[in-house]
Amino acid sequence: MLLNNNVTEFILLGLTQDPIIKKIVFIIFLVFYLGTLLGNLLIISTIKTSRALGSPMYFFLFYLSLSDTCFSTSIAPRTIVDSLVKQATITFNECLIQVFSLHFFGCLEIFILILMAVDRYVAICKPLHYATIMNRRVCGVLVAMAWVGSCVHSLVQIFLALSLPFCGPNVIDHYFCDLEPLLELACADTYLVNLLLVSNSGAICTVSFVLLMFSYVVILHSLRNHSAEGRRKALSTCISHITVVFLFFVPCIFIYTRPATTFPMDKMIAVFYTIGTPLLNPLIYTLRNAEVKNAMSRLWSKKLISDDMR
Repeated sequence: MLLNNNVTEFILLGLTQDPIIKKIVFIIFLVFYLGTLLGNLLIISTIKTSRALGSPMYFFLFYLSLSDTCFSTSIAPRTIVDSLVKQATITFNECLIQVFSLHFFGCLEIFILILMAVDRYVAICKPLHYATIMNRRVCGVLVAMAWVGSCVHSLVQIFLALSLPFCGPNVIDHYFCDLEPLLELACADTYLVNLLLVSNSGAICTVSFVLLMFSYVVILHSLRNHSAEGRRKALSTCISHITVVFLFFVPCIFIYTRPATTFPMDKMIAVFYTIGTPLLNPLIYTLRNAEVKNAMSRLWSKKLISDDMR
């Protein structure tokens, strides 16, 4: 439902209007985005081609890397291009597409992180039933539910955006489209929309974060019954997961669980979870995971051997 909308495009102010700093933004975003693509696509190809990484944990890691890649792609390429032009603009429809893709892949990442926590809980607390509970079919159904849930969440964001009337101001003080900056441009009372935004995006972030932290507390508490080697391996995996959870959720909770007010630091915090976290995730999972590193080494060894035989 589109109400009294006289705005066909928005002007994105970006991170800065200084021409010199915009060039620095271009370099940083380009390097970070290429690093994100390289790291996550390497994990995706390694899991896809390695038989040693066939467990549910790596099945979920595959989709986490996929969501990271798409999440970053929904923002970084446009930001890179916009940093090269004097005035960046985005049409209303393109803005809605960016809102949908940003929330879809961001929400998918949240759900995948929850599934990874469930997988670790079953593996550590219910080891004898792990193969039965977390079989391939169950994992596939859980991922499918995550995709459906993410789609529903994103459609709610689009509905909220379409319910906002825009009749004049069209300058977004941000480097991408999202509901928070759009609320400031609406020429109507946005209290209800903001309440729905907090109860939707804010609740998903906060409740998911609390559940994840609680689950890892339970997991870590149960490790005292395991052998020293089992504790070491499980602790290494859990620390990687907890680090990723903190890096992603803390900035998101700060942005989406408060009234429709913006702070100067919002854009820098957004940079951290839109371009920083997707880059750090593959580093965290590969540096702390011997199985992934060994699988990557075997993959590159096979590639070098096949290249030498040509």
